[in-house]
Amino acid sequence: MPFTLREPALLDAPQIAELHVATWRETYSHLLPEDFFTQEHVQSRHQMWHHILGNPREEWSITGSRRAGGRSSASRSSAPAFGPKGKELPLDRQLFSICVTSERYGTRVGQALLDATAGDGPAMLWVARDNLRAVAFYLRKGFEFDGAEQTGPGAPAIVDARMVR
Repeated sequence: MPFTLREPALLDAPQIAELHVATWRETYSHLLPEDFFTQEHVQSRHQMWHHILGNPREEWSITGSRRAGGRSSASRSSAPAFGPKGKELPLDRQLFSICVTSERYGTRVGQALLDATAGDGPAMLWVARDNLRAVAFYLRKGFEFDGAEQTGPGAPAIVDARMVR
C-alpha cells in the first residue's frame, strides 16, 4: 500500500493517540499489567497528543504516514549531554518514538519515518530492551547500546536501553 509522510496537524491528534495506544498494545501487552490500558490511559494519550500538536515547537520533528499506520517523533537540542565515561551524546537529534502497526511491518514505513525524523546522522534514542524487533531495526540502522538503562514509573516491567549513532 502506498503511503505519504507529512507533518500532522492538531486535527490528527485523535488518530495519532489511537495509533500510539494500539502499537503499545501490540508490542508491550505481555510486559504490562492487565489493567494498564484503562480508559484513563487512552484519554491521557489523547490529551498528550492534543497538547503536542497544539503547541508546536521549532525543535520538534513529528511525522505521520497517511494510510500507512505509522508515526515518529524526534527533537533537536543544543544543550550537550554526556553518557558513560564522559562521552558526549549526539543530541542534535533524539528520537522519541517510531510507532508502526504490525500489519505494516516490512513495508518500509519505519525506515521512512526514521529518515524523516532522525536522518542518517548522529542521534540517540531509548528502546525497550525486550522489544527485539525494534532493537534489531535500530542495530541495522547503525545504532549501538551505550550501557545506560532506565525504567519508567508507569511501566516498571519495561526496561529502556539507550542507543546512540
